Amino acid sequence: MPREDEFLDDIETAEAELEAEELAEEEALELEEEVDELEALRAERDDFRDKFMRALADAENSRKRADKQRREAEQYGGSKLARDMLPVYDNLQRAMDAVSDEQREAMGAMLEGLELTLRELKNTFKKHGIEVIAPAVGDKFDPNEHEAMFEAPVPGTKAGEIIQVSAVGFMLHDRLLRPAQVGVSSMTE
Repeated sequence: MPREDEFLDDIETAEAELEAEELAEEEALELEEEVDELEALRAERDDFRDKFMRALADAENSRKRADKQRREAEQYGGSKLARDMLPVYDNLQRAMDAVSDEQREAMGAMLEGLELTLRELKNTFKKHGIEVIAPAVGDKFDPNEHEAMFEAPVPGTKAGEIIQVSAVGFMLHDRLLRPAQVGVSSMTE
């Protein structure tokens, strides 16, 4: 025989099932929110990681750029002074080249002082990475080291040969301070 309050059990069961469904829906919603929050945190973490890596790369590039600039300043920082000293070299060399044998005998001590000064200047240049570019007559013209002051057809020469050296040139390490000034043959065959 059925109990009289059996229908109440059905209501309680239905209510319990409804509560369980609602609780499951709430838990599912909370779980979904937590998953969304976790995904947002992961995206934010990835964004911060990307920014950190970029900042690290920028810092490394800045360090390398500063190191390169420092090295260049050490090597080429004195190039303005070096350029200003080139006429001193030129004038001392011209003075030495202009001395005749008679003058050499008459002014021996003074000429010796000039020679010592010129030698010391060359040593100082060498110490700081300055090298003389001294082409010879007959060498091939090189536009990277020479400046053509004039061209002339000289018999017995080939086009592009140096026929006269007006002034020597200078290199500072691997940079041209001043090209050698030369005359070039324009002789055609």
